[in-house]
Amino acid sequence: MSTTADGTERANEVRPVPRWVAPTFVALALLTLPWAGYLALTLPRHAVTAHYRAAWVGFDLGLAALLSLTAWYAYRGNRQVVLAAGGTATMLAVDAWFDVTTTAAGPDLVMSVLLAVLVELPLAGVCIWIARHADRMVERRLRQVAVRVETTADRAEAVRRTATTARRRPARGRGRLR
Repeated sequence: MSTTADGTERANEVRPVPRWVAPTFVALALLTLPWAGYLALTLPRHAVTAHYRAAWVGFDLGLAALLSLTAWYAYRGNRQVVLAAGGTATMLAVDAWFDVTTTAAGPDLVMSVLLAVLVELPLAGVCIWIARHADRMVERRLRQVAVRVETTADRAEAVRRTATTARRRPARGRGRLR
């Protein structure tokens, strides 16, 4: 059995998820397409809902909770900010989609589109950026802390050496015979 450089590289590769995840999710995505087609053909064009207000208020409270969680993790420098930011980005994109698609034509629709384009989707983009770059930023912070600790340790060592050297020097004028 011979190994190639490419095979060795793959063997040493650390995968973030098991190999079965990618093909499984491709299959799930492909199976979702016929379901979306079925819904497009069978759902009514208009519907009246019993709890429309509760749905929107609950959704927006959930969005507020995720925004707060993202802020808290970012403030604390916690790596979980990646998950919170990813969830927040998803909620913002879903909020923009449903705001625009469930609003009747007119001034309210214009407002929904403006909010989606100027607020929700750009903020979702910021959240995606946070999720993609948080690990690098945490690593950079850890390196900065390590440098500070090392610098502090070096200063403490220099002070200790100076103090030790000062104690070993004989005092001038003492011990001289006249």
